[in-house]
Amino acid sequence: MADEAKAKGNAAFSAGRFEEAARHFGDAIALAPDNHVLYSNRSAAYASLGRYKEALADAERTVALRPDWAKGYSRLGAARVGLGDAAEAVEAYEKGLDLEPSNAALKDGLAQARQALPRARPPSGADAIGNVFQGPDIWSKIAADPTPRAYLEQPDFTQMLREVQRNPASLNNYLSDPRMVQVLSLLLNIRIQTQNGNGASEPAPEPSQSTPPPPSPKQQQKQPETKPREPEPEPVELTDEEKERKEKKAAAQKEKEAGNAAYRKKDFKTAIQHYTKAMELDDEIISYLTNRAAVYLEMGQYDECIKDCDMAVERGRELRADFKMISRALTRKGTALAKLAKSSKDYDVAIETFQKALTEHRNPDTLKRLNDAERAKKELEQQEYYDPKIADEEREKGNEFFKQQKYPEAVKHYTEALRRNPKDPKVYSNRAACYTKLAAMPEGLKDAEKCIELDPTFSKGYTRKGAIQFFMKEYDKAMETYQEGLKHDPSNQELLDGVKRCIQQINKANRGELNPEELKERQGKAMQDPEIQNILTDPVMRQVLIDFQENPKAAQEHLKNPGVKQKIQKLVSAGIVQMK
Repeated sequence: MADEAKAKGNAAFSAGRFEEAARHFGDAIALAPDNHVLYSNRSAAYASLGRYKEALADAERTVALRPDWAKGYSRLGAARVGLGDAAEAVEAYEKGLDLEPSNAALKDGLAQARQALPRARPPSGADAIGNVFQGPDIWSKIAADPTPRAYLEQPDFTQMLREVQRNPASLNNYLSDPRMVQVLSLLLNIRIQTQNGNGASEPAPEPSQSTPPPPSPKQQQKQPETKPREPEPEPVELTDEEKERKEKKAAAQKEKEAGNAAYRKKDFKTAIQHYTKAMELDDEIISYLTNRAAVYLEMGQYDECIKDCDMAVERGRELRADFKMISRALTRKGTALAKLAKSSKDYDVAIETFQKALTEHRNPDTLKRLNDAERAKKELEQQEYYDPKIADEEREKGNEFFKQQKYPEAVKHYTEALRRNPKDPKVYSNRAACYTKLAAMPEGLKDAEKCIELDPTFSKGYTRKGAIQFFMKEYDKAMETYQEGLKHDPSNQELLDGVKRCIQQINKANRGELNPEELKERQGKAMQDPEIQNILTDPVMRQVLIDFQENPKAAQEHLKNPGVKQKIQKLVSAGIVQMK
């Protein structure tokens, strides 16, 4: 009974009915719960449906039941790639290759997983600041300064320091500790203002047990073992039938090469003749069919292309051809179906075909074509749903609920209005106002920015955005937003009042009127801001800050530079530095 359920699952899988296949495999598992092949098959079905969590669970069960079966690791790697965990996928594929080094599926899966690994990016502001903690001389620098020298005798501080050296981005986790801020000030060679509850400088904590930093151990590299070269097999005598078959295969390959040459010259009729001849000589190579399908695709003969792709898949299954070739045929068929969908407006069959192709072999080209088809389907649905009249009605309903202070209901109607007409900036402005009332500031800011993007001259967009930034205590950014709005509407009173409020808050920081709580809050928030972090790690700005402390005359020259002046103002507003 388990074999019957498995056979039904295999048939459904081959026909692309993945939900049905998963169900049949589940029935088989209920009858034979220790059969690793059943879990492997159901994992493939789940992956085809995009249900990668279930695919991962079955793949892990497969490996647990049969840890020496290479294909189980292939399923495991595919599921982890689908979940976006490329590093774990690489590990799974490598384990499979340890068991079966020549397995082509595992090799290709490993290559794809490595391509999906996150690429190195330039250091962010936090990384850049953290990088000042790198280098062996950091300990001597701290020890040479009498104030932070005592911190080196505190185990918790030395542990923090080693963590920042290992991972510069972790610095943000320790900026609330005045010791770390003081050491950062020393390494950057600038004074970062810190206060305690009485407005005085924070004293250094008392030293405790002495824990010198341990040296980093060096890992020894293992030399690869050289294996003796295996002897090559002796040549064997061929029968007449085998010789004829070999000659036909060689002739078919020449026909294929001639077809490729004609294809490159756009001589499609000749290319089709050569590929057809190659198929007649050797019907065991399905690439001749897929190549002819490509020609039909270029010629716009999509039905012929689909027919050849179906033949290639069917023949490939019979021959147990490389899964990449099956995937290529399905991808080509999906491309032809997507072309036909532009007139038929039915993208579902194309999307399903691309998904089948990805089940056979996951490659970037097929994935891109799938995404394009899904995007085209979504755009088509949006076009069919588009109705400005209904959008206006929904907006009015949202306005009524807003007046009644029923903000969640208002958001619901504004959202429906945007689905009906996603290009109306007023609806984004109104929904931003609702989000502000609901204290959903990130959502409100996003809507305000979209409003400005759609209509840069619409003043309400700037007042909404500026108000949200002011509420978030980002006074410099709010000031910039209000000033940008005034360029389009110089007499707008809301924008003018917004500028005044920002100036009051910025001047409060300039005059040093912030209480310790406000100063600590601003500094903590500012040190998380990538813009502030980039300013502090900019070599030019670091020299400017040093001049402000040691060379007032040079500092005045720096302020003549508008860019430098603006950056200094940002640091003052953030409470990082103070002007006297």
